[in-house]
Amino acid sequence: MSDPPSAGLPFKKDEPDDSDLIDALRLNLVPGIGPRLQQTLEAAFGTPSAILQASLAELQQVDGIGPKLAAAIVEHRNADAAIREIERCRQANIRLMRKAAPEYPRMLAQICDPPSVLYCRGRLEPRDEVAVAIVGSRRCSVYGRQQAERFAGALARAGATVISGLARGIDAAAHRGALEVGGRTIAVAATGLAKVYPPEHKELAAQIAEQGGVVSESCLDQEPIAGLFPQRNRIISGISLGVIIIEATRTSGALHTARHALEQGREVFALPGRIDSLTSEGCHDLIRDGVPLVRGVDDVLEALGPLLSPVKRTETESVHSPRELTLSQQERTILNLVTVDPRLIDEIVRDSALESSRVLATLTVLEMKRLLRRLPGGYVIRTAY
Repeated sequence: MSDPPSAGLPFKKDEPDDSDLIDALRLNLVPGIGPRLQQTLEAAFGTPSAILQASLAELQQVDGIGPKLAAAIVEHRNADAAIREIERCRQANIRLMRKAAPEYPRMLAQICDPPSVLYCRGRLEPRDEVAVAIVGSRRCSVYGRQQAERFAGALARAGATVISGLARGIDAAAHRGALEVGGRTIAVAATGLAKVYPPEHKELAAQIAEQGGVVSESCLDQEPIAGLFPQRNRIISGISLGVIIIEATRTSGALHTARHALEQGREVFALPGRIDSLTSEGCHDLIRDGVPLVRGVDDVLEALGPLLSPVKRTETESVHSPRELTLSQQERTILNLVTVDPRLIDEIVRDSALESSRVLATLTVLEMKRLLRRLPGGYVIRTAY
């Protein structure tokens, strides 16, 4: 008996049956069905498989689905295009993730219109949950490019993953800033992963895949279309704890990312420029409207809230809040001896192998930074606020 079409795929078997992924791809390849309509259909029928098996009459009862779209969905019920897409992904070493997959970014899954299928060249890791996006204008100034590289490098050195959109200008500078210090970065492409855009960033995309990942919700051969770029911006903000706008005119697509971030409950930060600079007008408007002005990475990390759950960075270190990335090595070491359950200070001193005076002084500093709390009886407990 021959192997099923999904055998040998470049991803773990995350679902009870790989046919679930095939059906998700079939639905994803239906022209005219975007992320919002997919969410509406899933709310009505439950799964991509159930959507594809629905009758024309049942489909047309869903808001936004007319006779043409209903017919297109039925037509893709047994289409082979999804199986061919999977085979091409296998050959190109591109991973495919459904929303139910363990590797699918948890924060992205929580937005109102997450991609039903995510393509990934490279690898997403649990530590990528500590992520900050850096975006801005394609036609940026030297100042903007320098600041994008500076912020990205500092974030990457601190242990955060830098997210951006692989575009010219600020996006490319952010990716390069993270790469130059050996940090992780993720590019969210608007086009399919078989069509790197802009074409001059093909080598940059390959470097990003080595130190992080290039992801897209679009099918492999999707060409650049204007409407796809603001649509992908919701993914940039969706997988990030916060978004830094480095430079943006009043018509910049980076402001779409800022709006998505605010709607998704993410933090938004803006870097000021010269007061008479047209390339910073969008940033100045954001600052005027209450978005925090940032001068350095510490401003960003201190403002970000706690993570959904602790992220393990190494065997001995976990991060509960991005603020912890601003700590010294000694402070991190001692903080990681404090648990979410009450623990005796004497035990922490013993396990640290440091002088008790240094440990007690460091615990006081961590308490002042609201990363732990003292309890009666000589106990301390770790907090995320």
